[in-house]
Amino acid sequence: MIQLLLVALILLSAVLLLWPFLFYPLILRMIPERPVMRQTETSPPPASLLFCAYNEAASLPAKIGNLRTLKARYHALEILAFDDGSSDGTGDLLVQASDAVTLVRGPGRSGKAHGMKQLAARASADILIFTDANVLLDEDAIDRLLSYYADPAVGGVLGSLRYGGTDSSASASVGALYWRMEESLKDLESRCGNVMGADGSIFSIRRALYPDFPDSVLDDLTVSMSVVFAGKRLIKAKDVIAREMMVARREDEYRRKVRIAARSWHTHSYLRPQLRRMRALDRFKYASRKIVRWFGAAWMAIGGSAGFALTWTINPIAAIALGAAAIILLMLGLMARRGPIAAIIDMGLAYVATLKGILLAMRGQTFTIWVPAKSRDGN
Repeated sequence: MIQLLLVALILLSAVLLLWPFLFYPLILRMIPERPVMRQTETSPPPASLLFCAYNEAASLPAKIGNLRTLKARYHALEILAFDDGSSDGTGDLLVQASDAVTLVRGPGRSGKAHGMKQLAARASADILIFTDANVLLDEDAIDRLLSYYADPAVGGVLGSLRYGGTDSSASASVGALYWRMEESLKDLESRCGNVMGADGSIFSIRRALYPDFPDSVLDDLTVSMSVVFAGKRLIKAKDVIAREMMVARREDEYRRKVRIAARSWHTHSYLRPQLRRMRALDRFKYASRKIVRWFGAAWMAIGGSAGFALTWTINPIAAIALGAAAIILLMLGLMARRGPIAAIIDMGLAYVATLKGILLAMRGQTFTIWVPAKSRDGN
């Protein structure tokens, strides 16, 4: 009886761990497609491009060049940037690029959510496009993105992110693999209805849907989900391309995931009343892609513990050998920076970092401000 219970725990943990990336996509593929009306021949609606920056001097020369390219192609584009108290000359670089971008200086470190709210309040266009200071958009990204708003049912459009520097380390390669799966999930969600939230690299909404929210939440998720709550469609465009360099150092990626997970949980708590009022399909999507995955480290711990206990009931010596092998693998992986063992450890650490962020948020800890990862720039 005990062995059957342990086997059941192992199987349940495996299903929950694999659910977001194996079972959930299979279910999405079986749901009928909901096409989007798209018009490319008429004039696109006015748009404002918004981004926040903190100590991004290393990224800004390329960013400013990209903004000028976009402005040259789409003359009506309004570009606003918020400097969150940078100390490396970020604000001065943006002032020098006044031909392409209008700078709004913050009072000091106030965080991205606060900065984005300031920019959204100043923006004048009907469509708000959000991006990051280190992200470059393809030359035709704005035109392609705006063409989806010809469908009145569409309230928000996400772009597609492509990462560079994926071969720089095991952390980068694992992050790239994870992101390819994430992009695929968003494509499948969009195909049959709504995507469950956006990241900050490239997404947009109709200005009328922009919500009010506290500075402690994840603004990307909060703003994008407001589209779903309003009864409009939040879709993903495969042909709207943004590009970003992958974080290379394991420590940087770990801290980033802890911070994002904590803010995600605060956002989840803040949005819970509206999440409960969503359609059944959207509630299923949200639970599958977010909640189940947030607790991935718990499913790993439960499954691993049950596996060890099951082995112990069969052969204690084999259980001890299995535990010793796991400890050795962990030590080797933590010392390695490349190779399959390092990749396995990085996958595990990603789940651990996410669960840590969730638990910190449950205890009331918040992460309002952010610091760019230096290893993203090759340092």
